[in-house]
Amino acid sequence: MFTIIGIVIVIASIMIGYVMDHGKFAVLIQINEFIILGGAGFGSFLAADGMKNLQATIKAIMGLLKPDPYTKPCYNELLKMMYQLFNVARKEGLLGLEKHIEDPAKSDIIKNFPTFLANHHATSFFCDTMKVILTGSVGPHDLSEMMELDLDICHAEAGAPAQAIQTVGDAMPGFGIVAAVLGVIVTMGKIGGEAAAIGESVAAALVGTFMGILMAYGIFAPLSRAMGIRLASEGQYLNCIRYALFSFARGESPITCVEFARRNIEPSVRPGFAEMEKSVKDKAA
Repeated sequence: MFTIIGIVIVIASIMIGYVMDHGKFAVLIQINEFIILGGAGFGSFLAADGMKNLQATIKAIMGLLKPDPYTKPCYNELLKMMYQLFNVARKEGLLGLEKHIEDPAKSDIIKNFPTFLANHHATSFFCDTMKVILTGSVGPHDLSEMMELDLDICHAEAGAPAQAIQTVGDAMPGFGIVAAVLGVIVTMGKIGGEAAAIGESVAAALVGTFMGILMAYGIFAPLSRAMGIRLASEGQYLNCIRYALFSFARGESPITCVEFARRNIEPSVRPGFAEMEKSVKDKAA
């Protein structure tokens, strides 16, 4: 949400300053320049990323309208859930986990944590890795390599929208110059005419450069950065699961497993050890 608010502030500040300098909005309404910039930007997006990433990019941008879901309560829920499942394994053996990971939505434990269950990627990553652990055929370090490979591939796919937006943003100043050059070409055909008409034509040409630079640094760059931060936040959540599972595969106690996970959390949303210990044990009780 603050990403959109910030972009609105950027545009509003520029427009207010322009009006205070006695500028006229009508001069900025150049439909032909908008068509050049919009069409060129969309075309470059399709050329670089294709239709495959278009839907993912739109979804990622719309996701910025919502607050970051990976908050302290979210991590508390995750740590509680993993502690309870690891406790089941300690008391009932690994086979006691099978009913929970085969169908997480029907698990007596996992269904109590809707935030985790709603994250399909995290749920799939956790349950699939637990199934590998249950086979007993993969060592802890091989399992760690397997999880790292999974997360790297998923991170690359999830990062495509941010890279696509950044690519278009980088191209916008260039497209703005193209629009300005085309406007100058048109202006050259008016040489010898009225000075006012030539001035309007030059102004219209410069609007293309102005819009290209504004869109690059005032819209696309912040969007790309915000999407990257959101992606990093999701990656941290998944790495939290990863380190807990690695510790579990090595045979550590449930509280040690979730402590490994807790240490991976960013300090601003990380629960303290005492807070985490009290939380997971109260829930387990």
